[in-house]
Amino acid sequence: MSDKQKTIKYAVKLSGVGLHTGKKTNLTISPAPAKHGYKFQRIDLEGKPLINADVDLVVDTQRGTTLEQDGAKVHTTEHVLAALYGSGIDNAIIQVDGPEMPIMDGSSWPFIDAINKAGLEEQDADREYFEFEENIKFEVEGRNIEFLAVPDDKYRITVMVDYNSPVLGTQHASMIDIHEFKNEISKCRTFVFLRELEFLAKNGLIKGGDIDNAIVLVDRPEVSQKEIDDLRKLLGKEDLNVKIDGMGVLNNTKLHFTNEPARHKLLDIVGDLALSGVRIKGHILSARPGHYGNTQFAKIIKDLAAKKKKSKTKHFDLSQKPVYDINQISSLIPHRYPFLLIDKILEIKEDTIIGVKNVTMNEPFFQGHFPGNPVMPGVLQIEAMAQCGGVFALHDKPDPENYSTYFLKIDKVKYKQKVIPGDTVVFELKLISPIRRGLVNMVGKAYVNGNIVSEAEMLAQVIKEKNN
Repeated sequence: MSDKQKTIKYAVKLSGVGLHTGKKTNLTISPAPAKHGYKFQRIDLEGKPLINADVDLVVDTQRGTTLEQDGAKVHTTEHVLAALYGSGIDNAIIQVDGPEMPIMDGSSWPFIDAINKAGLEEQDADREYFEFEENIKFEVEGRNIEFLAVPDDKYRITVMVDYNSPVLGTQHASMIDIHEFKNEISKCRTFVFLRELEFLAKNGLIKGGDIDNAIVLVDRPEVSQKEIDDLRKLLGKEDLNVKIDGMGVLNNTKLHFTNEPARHKLLDIVGDLALSGVRIKGHILSARPGHYGNTQFAKIIKDLAAKKKKSKTKHFDLSQKPVYDINQISSLIPHRYPFLLIDKILEIKEDTIIGVKNVTMNEPFFQGHFPGNPVMPGVLQIEAMAQCGGVFALHDKPDPENYSTYFLKIDKVKYKQKVIPGDTVVFELKLISPIRRGLVNMVGKAYVNGNIVSEAEMLAQVIKEKNN
């Protein structure tokens, strides 16, 4: 699957009422250029101001996530953002002619469906991921909200909700990979307890609420007809056909999943964390999440990503005395000119090796590889990286000359920038797992001036030759 950025192929339009404002809104999702990100645009306001989908612009998280920039606001942004992120879109403009996103059916599915019909367009820019390198714990004091992020090579989310309610109880939901969002999460609707409706209505919220755009949970065994009539009047829905038959779901709404409320909370997390501005690799675990906790955690992710980006250049001391020079390397691995592609080994630790290749115009491959614009072939960068791995595998053998190292698999190869004559390439390889039965599994990165130029995961096998 391509790791290029993507946008929507052509604009799609949807219309509906805002859940809290009750105002009809027309929404258009339009293509945007690479590295644009998500931006909202209030086309009903003078100057048609843009509002970045940025967690630092969150001004309210009461029953939804509101953004404000230069006096322009957009309410209830989480469902459409979840749809964009879950569809694999990196860049889009969301134009609206009102203050609030249309609630549609209370889920992300209508947006997902429209995006699917339009399709995606690949763009000429690589995706940049934020990967958790250590466990990150976050708690909201006094609100019993907990988040934990742990390293993972995918974007996973696990959610637990507990409302101390006999009808809802404790629920769990999980998404193993973001690709599950469309089928497993996107159709799950927002929900509210019947006992909350009066408070929400009196505080000017859910003016667009209806039994068609939210799951209403009844957690009392008896509700009087007068309560129902008063509530319909308060909501301005006096003609609404409301039926309550004990505890459960209002009007016997059929749930998409038995844990639909928990799945909807997971949906909200996807939408709110999209405000961090990064593609996430990590496992997010959350207990009793809400928009406030989600957006606070999104700020942590944004800050960590910014710090990582600033410090992504890595420093190596090239003046230090090498562990192995070129002659010692030749005694460990069988490669010779013109295929010996490392000049020295700077460091060997229990699970890490660092090697160096000085690239000169005298390399034989430059004669035929873009002679007028010399570039070190990517496959030779990976070969040089593998030779470092071979030194690592054989350096502790008493008779390394009797062993050979063979590739079994190369995976997740990426090239970031050109390597040209004059560059000093530093290869850093780390074991992914301990060496067992001669199998060496390592992840390697190549750096020039502290910046990654290529990377790969490699699996090799060390075999002792019978005759040498």
